[in-house]
Amino acid sequence: MLDLIIRGGRIADGTGNPWFYGDVGVKDGRIAAVGKLDQEAARTVNANGSVIAPGFIDGHCHSDLMIFDYPHSEIKLRQGVTTEVVGNCGLAPAPYVKERAEMLKSYVQPVLGKTEWEWPWETVGQYMDHLASSRPSEHLATYVAHGALRISVMGFDNRPATREELERMKRILEEGMQAGAIGLSIGLLYAPGSYTSREELAELCSVLPKYDGLLATHIRGEGNNLIRSVQEVIWIAERAGVPLHISHLKAAGKANWGKVLDAIGLIEDARARGMDVTCDVYPYHAGSTTLTTVLPPWVLEKGIEGTLEAFRDASLRKRIREELGQEQTTWDNLVCSTGWQSVIISAMHTEKNRNLEGLSIAEIAERRGQHPADCMMDLLLEEEGRISIVYFHMSEDDVKQVIGYEKALIASDSLTCETGKPHPRLYGTFPRVFAKYVRDLRVLSLEQAVRKLTSFPVQRFKLGKRGLIVPGYIADIVMFDPDAIQDKATFEEPRQYPDGISHVWVGGKETLSDNRHTHARDGGLIRAAKCCHH
Repeated sequence: MLDLIIRGGRIADGTGNPWFYGDVGVKDGRIAAVGKLDQEAARTVNANGSVIAPGFIDGHCHSDLMIFDYPHSEIKLRQGVTTEVVGNCGLAPAPYVKERAEMLKSYVQPVLGKTEWEWPWETVGQYMDHLASSRPSEHLATYVAHGALRISVMGFDNRPATREELERMKRILEEGMQAGAIGLSIGLLYAPGSYTSREELAELCSVLPKYDGLLATHIRGEGNNLIRSVQEVIWIAERAGVPLHISHLKAAGKANWGKVLDAIGLIEDARARGMDVTCDVYPYHAGSTTLTTVLPPWVLEKGIEGTLEAFRDASLRKRIREELGQEQTTWDNLVCSTGWQSVIISAMHTEKNRNLEGLSIAEIAERRGQHPADCMMDLLLEEEGRISIVYFHMSEDDVKQVIGYEKALIASDSLTCETGKPHPRLYGTFPRVFAKYVRDLRVLSLEQAVRKLTSFPVQRFKLGKRGLIVPGYIADIVMFDPDAIQDKATFEEPRQYPDGISHVWVGGKETLSDNRHTHARDGGLIRAAKCCHH
């Protein structure tokens, strides 16, 4: 007898092939049969023509710490997500060395959320063990994050690593890969990742081929430097002989809109030479990051403490104001290309400035009678450097182009946000794909959208036998009404769950039933298969 039969659904099996009517049978956490089933089951759920698809994979998010505070992962499960990939953009809570604890915590806090508690790990492997034992409601996989790696070995120093430091970083990366990390993530927009040369990164990546590891990268510049930045990471991956995944491909700033087509051209050229290159995209025209990322890179050289010191120095403050006021060639000055009115505060660290959440830097500066750059620096001083922002800097046409691109999968890039107004992608990414880009704009067919959220990311991140509705595969399954599925999270009111997703099964266990979390916690850690090639 089967444990479960889901009857009478439109099965979009994850391959991208046309959907078909049928039943799905589940036994011992795996899909046992697909088709017209006349077997008995302990439980039957009638799909009544709803879509039955593999559970969605959020292949790029920042839930590294949130998962411990909220192991039920209701925000993601209510969107049909059964697996998240963390450790992105070079930002992660491990490796963690006590003597640089404050540096690491202030570095990750605006993206990963609150860090006040005691972390019971030091190595990437120990972090993964802790994750595995926390019994989350969904599955997780992680990268080794280059920013955390570099901080643990050399802090925020803006210089090349010594031979000895590089060997130490390679050793820590290797330990993480042996523990089951899926690859290395680098965040070249963020200090200290931004202080690293392409040659140093290629040398570090030489560890990856032995473990079939992936290089995932937040590129150095997404505005004026977009094309150069894509060329740089392709060069690194080609030199190291590793597959490359470019995170959240976009063109920031009006002057650069349209350049995503040139970036896609570079990916296609690399693939034509036999390189394995892919990218991801989120379905919104605004990004979200930390307020410190708008600063010139030199300001961040001594970590957050050093940055705040620079704001207290009148001559350095003047230099920062002047640099932010003009276009730059060596780094992307997004403020210059987009304007302070596009930089919206999404979360403040302290209570006293909470009333400013949802306002732009331009609006706050006007209220305070200040130059926007001074206002930004003062806010960072008041909030100890911990401010998250939403940033309106992309064109809807570009977003559509990348969503429709065959080599692009879709992921949320959601940041953790305890307070304030997080980017609505935290609550709405996956339903929005179906509501806006399948149903309304017809950029994708239903089957293409399901593939981009299931089998494609599973193949990309080597997540094992999931992501398809075929016998023998893990029964991570989502059921939704294609006519009713709808994201409700907005920039004004982001904390709203979507409509239209009724059931989610994780490893065959019903975790969302009639849109309610059952408190099942049957997820866990996905370790990359330890295939060590010599």
